[in-house]
Amino acid sequence: MKKVCFLFLFSLGGLAYAQENLEYQLPSKEILQLADYTRAPSVNMDTKKDYMLLTYRNTYKSLEDLNLEELRLAGLRVNTKTNISATASYVNNIKLRKVAAFKAEPAQVKGLPANPRIANLSWSPDEKKIAFTHTTDKGVELWVVDVATATAKKLTADNLNANLGSPYIWYRDNEHLLVKVIPANRPSLINAKEDLPKGPIVSNAEGKTSQNRTYADLLKNKTDEQNFETIVSAELYTVGLNGGSKLFLGKNMYAGESFSPDGNYLMLSVIKRPFSYIVPLSRFPSETNIYKLDASLVKQVNEVPLVEIMPKGFSSVRTGKRSLSWRDDKPATLFYVNALDGGDQAQQADYRDELFLWDAPFVTPAKSMGKTVQRFGGVEWGNDKVALVYDQWYDTRNLRTYLFDPSGSNENPKKISDRNYQDIYSDPGNPETRKNEYGMEVLAIENNNLYLIGEGHTPKGQFPFIDELNLATLKTKRLYQSNLKDKKEDIISIEDFKKGLALVQLQSATEYPNYYFRNFKKPASVQQITFNTNPFESIKGVYKEVIKYKRADGVELSGTLYLPAGYDRTKKEKLPLLIWAYPQEFKDKNSAGQSSQNPNEFTFPYYGSFVYWVTKGYAVLDDASFPIIGEGDKEPNDDFINQLVANGKAAIDAVDALGYIDRSRVGVGGHSYGAFMTANLLTHSDLFACGIARSGAYNRTLTPFGFQSEQRNFWDVPAIYSGMSPFNTADKMKKPILLVHGEADNNPGTFTLQTERYFQALKGLGANARMVILPKESHSYVARENIMHLLWEQEQFLDKYLKPNK
Repeated sequence: MKKVCFLFLFSLGGLAYAQENLEYQLPSKEILQLADYTRAPSVNMDTKKDYMLLTYRNTYKSLEDLNLEELRLAGLRVNTKTNISATASYVNNIKLRKVAAFKAEPAQVKGLPANPRIANLSWSPDEKKIAFTHTTDKGVELWVVDVATATAKKLTADNLNANLGSPYIWYRDNEHLLVKVIPANRPSLINAKEDLPKGPIVSNAEGKTSQNRTYADLLKNKTDEQNFETIVSAELYTVGLNGGSKLFLGKNMYAGESFSPDGNYLMLSVIKRPFSYIVPLSRFPSETNIYKLDASLVKQVNEVPLVEIMPKGFSSVRTGKRSLSWRDDKPATLFYVNALDGGDQAQQADYRDELFLWDAPFVTPAKSMGKTVQRFGGVEWGNDKVALVYDQWYDTRNLRTYLFDPSGSNENPKKISDRNYQDIYSDPGNPETRKNEYGMEVLAIENNNLYLIGEGHTPKGQFPFIDELNLATLKTKRLYQSNLKDKKEDIISIEDFKKGLALVQLQSATEYPNYYFRNFKKPASVQQITFNTNPFESIKGVYKEVIKYKRADGVELSGTLYLPAGYDRTKKEKLPLLIWAYPQEFKDKNSAGQSSQNPNEFTFPYYGSFVYWVTKGYAVLDDASFPIIGEGDKEPNDDFINQLVANGKAAIDAVDALGYIDRSRVGVGGHSYGAFMTANLLTHSDLFACGIARSGAYNRTLTPFGFQSEQRNFWDVPAIYSGMSPFNTADKMKKPILLVHGEADNNPGTFTLQTERYFQALKGLGANARMVILPKESHSYVARENIMHLLWEQEQFLDKYLKPNK
């Protein structure tokens, strides 16, 4: 048992201690049996469904994995020893199998490095090779697998720069890769503790209004600036599958690389100075250039200044070219968008964005492809005459889909759909795509029809579908709809349009998700192609049901109810109840009342819910609906506390009405915004006996320029920010609370300081509180030692306050 290297601060039961020295603990055998499972391999198939790649990784990381030499700069967390993200998750084995060999054992890939730490896997354009990186103790190497022979070989030394993500991309010729390499003359990193400053840190506000969120891991001084430039700088090399390499371009801060669909041009983006101390690297200045394959410059196609000043609102954007990318259905055409309203959603405008196409070699000016009434939301390319364009507006949650002719001006494009994107019952589905002659994903068009794959949520349950959309009439014809009542079906892709063959995934509450081929022209015909088994047999007998109920104002709510195996639902022994939830904002009651929960979804217990506790004699209501609604001119948070309490009461009333619970023994919990919810429920209601709040934010004045889905700033609505903040009402905390936080939280707004200061307030005011800081953890927890101890902490806490005679 490892000695814990952190302190548990608590004030429970009238006793106040500064800290408790404690070793890492394990939960009870019932919970440990579920938590200590072996993770099934992930499956990645080529687009032809000839081969599947199976990747294996450990169920958890270890604390040792998190104990890295780490730099936190401009939103990055970098392992300075290996030059890859400090939060990277690694695959430790890969295997291959022919998809059609349904029951054959997968082939072990030969020649893998010892103790593999594999990441950044990528199929070659022709899907005959798979590249990946391997992280050694000193750095990152590039490897490649020959799919047909299932054999791996190393291509480079461990000197790649993966600090900004994958350090390579494939050339279109399938024989070469463009690789980012650490410069040979790279300077040493400066130790901030040893490097004495030569002056103060000075920042200026120049009288322009801006609204920036509370970002983590920002640059703080000149030493950070120099170290940032050092860790992101790289040289570009062309590396052949034969192992040969050649310098393509010299040292620069490369931040984006992509080849044109025909492979004849390379688009490169580089980060420029000046850097910023208030926004992350995604808003640093940048320059984008087009090069030929001989590394000669063709054209500078974009220049973006430092973006520290942004108009208020989620539908506001920066000015200049945005969404600059290659058009997937053309050899070498760029696409981009320009704001017509100065990027400011508060400005009135008939059109918000204009769309442009720019053909190589970029000598003639770009031509307009049309305008969008709302903010541009995306494009999917089909052919010379067909593209789908999306626009959206956050304040109304509106999403529109248009049929565009890329060759025309599209002054009055046909509107395919116009809906509230939170209205899942009206979702028409997503268009199916397939690879074109350039190996790019484009719309699948057959006989002037598109094909839509929908999740199929309805008031009566989930029934996924495939629709045919006629491009001339814009009318749909249903080709298939799942009618399964005892299983959940997900339609992944259409593999053969003429034969009606689709790749689907089937699962049930007790059957692990597996892939199948389904002939949707003969729906009874399915062929299983993966055979993963249920690792959680000990909860196979647990009762599971999606219950639906109403809030006092009539809003429809739902949650997934779990009862212990063997529980007699006729005798109805009164159980303690645990509710796990996460609030979500809506602009209308109809969307807020819709349910996406499916009782046939596989029961996958993990630390992010209370499902483990069904083995300990608790009833559990998981993913309980907690909508916060603001209709018309009202914003959801205008009535946050009242709606929060109403949601909690409705959930307890619903399970109590079934006769299963003792409503005096109800606990509540949540992570992040769910932790914020938990603290408010314990403060403003008497509904709960205790609560668990993990990695939350409790003082909204520390996130003054917006949080979650709140666009207004503190100075717009100070009463709302203050009234929602549990820190401000810490003197009213009524019930015991367990506060948990990762020591190194990197999520905007939920810095570890939030929990530390909230605990100090609770302790000083005499509340029942315990705080657990998990070493080395970020916003989500990954180390086995920490997760097992977390489960133990929760188990001790819940048993103490919810079990009788405890």
